[in-house]
Amino acid sequence: MLQVHSEIGRLRRVLMHEPGPEVDRMVPAMMEELLFDDILYGARARDEHGRFRRVLQLLGIEVDDARTLLREALEQEAARRWLVQLIEDELPAALREPLRAAGPELLTRHLVEGVRFEPEHPGIEVHELFEMPPLPNWCFQRDPQIVLGNGVIFGSMATPARYRESLLARTIFRYHPDFAGSEVILDPLTAEAGHPLFLGLHRPRIEGGDLLVLSSQVVAIGESERTNSVGIYRLARALAARAGQEAGPRYLLVVELPRRRAYMHLDTLFTMVDHDACLVHAPVILADGIESARVFTFDLHSAEPRPVLGGDLLSVLRKHGMELEPIPCGGSDSVAQQREQWTDGANCLALAPGVITLYDRNVRTVEALSKRGFHIVAAEDLLLGREEIDLDAGNRACILLPSNEISRARGGPHCLTHALQRD
Repeated sequence: MLQVHSEIGRLRRVLMHEPGPEVDRMVPAMMEELLFDDILYGARARDEHGRFRRVLQLLGIEVDDARTLLREALEQEAARRWLVQLIEDELPAALREPLRAAGPELLTRHLVEGVRFEPEHPGIEVHELFEMPPLPNWCFQRDPQIVLGNGVIFGSMATPARYRESLLARTIFRYHPDFAGSEVILDPLTAEAGHPLFLGLHRPRIEGGDLLVLSSQVVAIGESERTNSVGIYRLARALAARAGQEAGPRYLLVVELPRRRAYMHLDTLFTMVDHDACLVHAPVILADGIESARVFTFDLHSAEPRPVLGGDLLSVLRKHGMELEPIPCGGSDSVAQQREQWTDGANCLALAPGVITLYDRNVRTVEALSKRGFHIVAAEDLLLGREEIDLDAGNRACILLPSNEISRARGGPHCLTHALQRD
């Protein structure tokens, strides 16, 4: 069952994926398209990711690994046939039959880890080394799908290197026994009655890091390097159809992000930490910020929803009954703000109202949180029993996650997870 009506409700079930052998197969030629800033040391990244996962489990949150769900979905022959059919035209002819014949475990391994040419095969570029490239970005489970209410919106990824990720998400949510009956709110790559489906540069693009479920009535989406206006209009029409049946949110807020490498998704600039507070990258989110983002509102109860220009994000949210105190990522210093936004200081995951996880390297952000009443707890202390946290106690806390290696991949705790069930 899916249930997500906010970014802060008590987290019950979450989707993750450990950065596995696919990360160890990454070569420098992949970095630009994947938006990694370095080659990861896989063992250390897995250790840090594993500590994050164990913290969630210790606090009573059910953690699903996407790779396990994919393998279980592919136990159905119909799922294997459907998925291989979608990707086989882009594969070398010699690889098509082996994939058709592969069982669930082998097919899952190939789809996630990729398929190398023989080890002695020379090459520098990706196509010279791999018959099918690996998916190092699949650890960022925020992006390939978006759970909204009791349904799912499928991603349409911006770069070809991530196309397969959204197909794997479609396989899980269409064929896995736990999710197969879920409502598909939008598949942006499916033709829409009365509207042409453009391809190429004008293809609808939506990635999950740009979409935040702020309340049962308000959803925000970033128009960014990864999510375009074509995808946003598709989403607005899909949500309007549900709003007319009182089955979804009333308002869709569009945050027009500056086109900077650092600002890849809305959740790198703004995440909720409590009912009345949020982490922000001040230069973009605040009204007086040097790059203050314009915000447009779709009223989804309109017969033909159109975007109406409002003010900054926090003032628009105030009009919809959400009074949020902004806590600046990096504190008040402009240099620290840039540095810590780059290392995902604004990208927290709320486990309950007022209880969040954050990368430990963002020390000025942690200071700002401490001043607002957050008890700072190292993940290690929690795991070793030196500290305790009760998600139902109503106390503010920030759990600091080790992040020396995994932060190099350019995504924080919010990016690494996708909520499946929240109170």
